[in-house]
Amino acid sequence: MPDIQLSRTHTLGLPAARQHAQRWGEKAAEKFGVQCEYESGDTQDVLRFSGNGVDGQLVVTASALELQAELGFLAAMFKDSIEAKLNAQFDALLAKS
Repeated sequence: MPDIQLSRTHTLGLPAARQHAQRWGEKAAEKFGVQCEYESGDTQDVLRFSGNGVDGQLVVTASALELQAELGFLAAMFKDSIEAKLNAQFDALLAKS
């Protein structure tokens, strides 16, 4: 079971949601040093990220963003803070659209 699970519904459609997810991945790579791999699909995309004590994925569809993350030992000590920051990031990301 993932340490962190976030889910957000949206009305962006897949192309716009894809752009937001890719931008989020770029910022995560810059700010937190995680490696990101983006895989586009016909009905959904998957952004996989790994590094600095966190491994996970963000599934992007035309109507939802679903994030799951596993935290390493040290990162797990900051779970509440990490989860709060992710919630704030996703709220801000979808509020701008």
